[in-house]
Amino acid sequence: MGFSFGSFNAICETAALVICPLIGSDQGVEPKCYSRNVDVAGTLLFQPSTCFVHIVAIIMTAIMILHIRSKYTAVGRKEIVMFFWMYAVIELLALFLDSGVIPTSNAVYPWAAAIYTGLVAATYCCLLINGFVGFQFAEDGTPLSLWFLRISCLLIFGVSMFIAIATFKQLFGFNYKQPIALFIIYIIWPLICVPVYIILQLILVFRTLEDRWPIGDIIFGTAFYAGGQVLLFAFSVTICDAIKHYIDGLFFFTLCVLLSVMMVYKYWDSITREDLEFSVGSKAAVWEVKDPLLNGEYEEDNSSDRYTYNSAGGAPPVPPMPPLMGSGGYSSSNSGSSYGFKAQGGYSPAGQKGGRGYPPNGGY
Repeated sequence: MGFSFGSFNAICETAALVICPLIGSDQGVEPKCYSRNVDVAGTLLFQPSTCFVHIVAIIMTAIMILHIRSKYTAVGRKEIVMFFWMYAVIELLALFLDSGVIPTSNAVYPWAAAIYTGLVAATYCCLLINGFVGFQFAEDGTPLSLWFLRISCLLIFGVSMFIAIATFKQLFGFNYKQPIALFIIYIIWPLICVPVYIILQLILVFRTLEDRWPIGDIIFGTAFYAGGQVLLFAFSVTICDAIKHYIDGLFFFTLCVLLSVMMVYKYWDSITREDLEFSVGSKAAVWEVKDPLLNGEYEEDNSSDRYTYNSAGGAPPVPPMPPLMGSGGYSSSNSGSSYGFKAQGGYSPAGQKGGRGYPPNGGY
């Protein structure tokens, strides 16, 4: 069956998507080839290899969230971390839906699939809005920026979930045999958000950054995402037949999406710099030494109140040592004076008595 706009029949015959058991017909659309099931303690576990990738994705996303939260002053930190939180929830929900922990015959499955569909659409919306954060249309981290992001994602989530559950249940004129609205939010909407995000980031790099290395992260992320789409929708059956039903295209799609999400984090980390004055736990290599004594840079003090240069342009005279007591000084015996602290008429080791000072005139 050929591909047609608004129909999931050709797509679901190739790829085992979460929504496929709920559309197309009363029994859904079954893929031509899918991964083997595994019996675990009397329970059938569907898509075991894909479930393993879901678990890895949750762990990696938790690590990325911790790293993002440690960069306290990075630009767009609160906005981008919301994207990773939503992706983690999607992977957790997909783990239950793909594995069959929530069976397709269960009454909960349509609602869980509708929540999953709404979260996917909202996550693409979050990624799209994060593409504009770097342009500072609204200052990042402010209530205006955060609430605009939250309300937009919540709105997309609500609309997408409503369309999904109405399509599955055939409510309000929606029909699972012709799920055009569901096709738009599940297939067309991601194909709009991802290219717009990529274009915005390329513009940001070329216009505002001197470093061109982040372009490599964008290229790798785009390649992983596009490769996952191709492997799922074009070669899933071929892969499944070639590897004796052990894995199918859904495994490679989930893995490629994880790699592309990791590239989103890598790109964001490469273009953000935090203020070290307020950072916590920053890398030592980022610090810059400001002490001129350590750098070998000495700052010459040319203030006129400390040194006076002669008119011939020679070296400045050495400033005299300030007297330690009274009007006497520290002198040498060879120059006609005696060692000691000599005040006016004061102490002299030669036994001379002065008129004032120490010792008194009466002797010691």
